[in-house]
Amino acid sequence: MIDAVGNPQSLLVLGGTSDIALTTARKYAENQPLRIILADRPEESERLNSAAEQLRKTGSEVEILTFDARKPETHAEVIEKAFAGGDVDVTLIAFGVQGDNEKGWTDFEAARAVADINYVAPVGLGVLLANKLKKQGHGSIAVMCSPAGERARRSNFVYGSSKGGLDVFYTGLTYALEEHGVKVTVIRPNFVHTKLTTGMKPPPMAQTPEQVADCIIDGVAKGKEQVYAPGQMRWVMTALRHVPRALFRKLPI
Repeated sequence: MIDAVGNPQSLLVLGGTSDIALTTARKYAENQPLRIILADRPEESERLNSAAEQLRKTGSEVEILTFDARKPETHAEVIEKAFAGGDVDVTLIAFGVQGDNEKGWTDFEAARAVADINYVAPVGLGVLLANKLKKQGHGSIAVMCSPAGERARRSNFVYGSSKGGLDVFYTGLTYALEEHGVKVTVIRPNFVHTKLTTGMKPPPMAQTPEQVADCIIDGVAKGKEQVYAPGQMRWVMTALRHVPRALFRKLPI
C-alpha cells in the first residue's frame, strides 16, 4: 500500500534496464526502501543483476524476472510471478523501441517489431494488470508514451503510430479503472538522453532520465492522468495539433 506520505512499498518495472526506469527505481529506493521487481529480456541479465545490486544497497528487496515483449504467451506468467510476493503499488511500463522510420514503412518485419513491442505487448499487459489491480483495489500504472503519438510526422510516423495507439489505450484505462481505486498515468516525455536515442540529434527541451523520473514520481504521487516532461511540451503539442495540415507537413520536425 502507498504510505501516509505517498511512498509506494512495491514497484514493478517492465523494461527493467530502461535508463528512465532504473533512475525512477533508484529515486524511489533512495527516498524509502521498497520491494522492487525488475523484469526484462534474458540478454539483459548482466545489466539487470548490476542494477539489482545497486538498488539493494538502499535496503530495498529486489527480484529479477525474465520478460520479453515479443513473447506474449509468457506475459501472464510474468505478471503472476510479480504479484505472487504481495501487492504491487506502482507498475512502470518502460520498454520500447525507436526503430528506423524509413525501414519501418518499407519492411514488414521492421514495422511489425515496432508495433508488437510498443503497442501490442503493453496493451496485453495492461489487460493483465487491470485485472490484478481491480482485485487488489488499489495501485498505479505509469506508462511511457510520447508526444510523437499525438500527430503524425514524416520523420517518425511508424514509431509515433505505435505510441499513439498506446496512449489512447492507457488514457481510456484511466476511465475504466477509476471506480476500482486504480490510477493510470500516461507519461509523454520529450526527447530523452538515453541509450535508445544515442547518436540522435537532441531537439530543444531535451530531457535527462533524472528529469523524467522526477516527473513520473510526482505524477504518480498526485494521481495525474497525463504528464509531459518537461511540462512546457503540453503547450507545444497543443499548438502543433492546431497547425493546418498543409503547413504542418512542411515543418522540419
